[in-house]
Amino acid sequence: MSGVKSDQPSRFTRRRFLIGSGVTAAGLALYSGEIARHAIDIIHRPIAINNLPDPFHGYRIVQLSDIHLDEFTEPFFLEHVIHRVNSLNPDLVLLTGDFITRGSLTFITSEHAAHRCAEIISTLTSPLRYAILGNHDVSVSASLVIEALSSKNTPVLVNQHVPIERRGSRIWLCGADDPGTSHPDLNLTIPAKPDGPVVLMAHEPDYADDVVKHPRGPLVDLMLSGHSHGGQVRLPFTGPLILPPMGEKYVEGHFHFNRMQLYVNRGIGTVGLPFRLNCPPEITLITLQPA
Repeated sequence: MSGVKSDQPSRFTRRRFLIGSGVTAAGLALYSGEIARHAIDIIHRPIAINNLPDPFHGYRIVQLSDIHLDEFTEPFFLEHVIHRVNSLNPDLVLLTGDFITRGSLTFITSEHAAHRCAEIISTLTSPLRYAILGNHDVSVSASLVIEALSSKNTPVLVNQHVPIERRGSRIWLCGADDPGTSHPDLNLTIPAKPDGPVVLMAHEPDYADDVVKHPRGPLVDLMLSGHSHGGQVRLPFTGPLILPPMGEKYVEGHFHFNRMQLYVNRGIGTVGLPFRLNCPPEITLITLQPA
């Protein structure tokens, strides 16, 4: 009899453990898929720039990245993000790639997603906005994404630079072609003799190592990237579960090189699975300050 009595609590304990584990896993999936994935973190980041012209002191730039509309970012969530951005009253909004997703539904939804994303982005109220392409955009169709955004008055910079003028002074905004899937050319992207600070958009953050080694790299004051999603799912004590190629070294946040600084935005959307954990979607508000 004693053998029977000792076995029953053991079976009961294993059963409760399995049930409890299942409930915990279900709760974690619900939290990371529905709550954490939509809990926007607004990061206020002052960045000091050498020789920043007086009219750009306090200039406010919002960075958005990695929207991945439809798989799995819902249009209502992007609309909410844009509303939050508009409430910040930025002078300039920069969108650092991956508006759509190369995934299982690409062949059905890509054209709709690109145009719907561009339509929602067009409700930004900032005086200026510019975009670059990400690896998913290029993998699906660079021309599709460029046409969708351009048709809704969001210029896309592909190995190009433009001056941002303010009261007789300027900064130079540069946009590289996607380093992971295409052919960035920094000789075209960065002006040879800029008469103001240089801000470079490049989707993959680890490309920063190539930028600083390039002959025109020393001209860059600030590089803005996304791509890594900050790891998307970050476990306590161990960090990100999975990081993409060219997003493994500089995963999120602010980095300093010599002259150049790099900021890596965690993005809005998700890929692979619609989960975020310890890694909320991010809107970055950068305020330029003199160094």
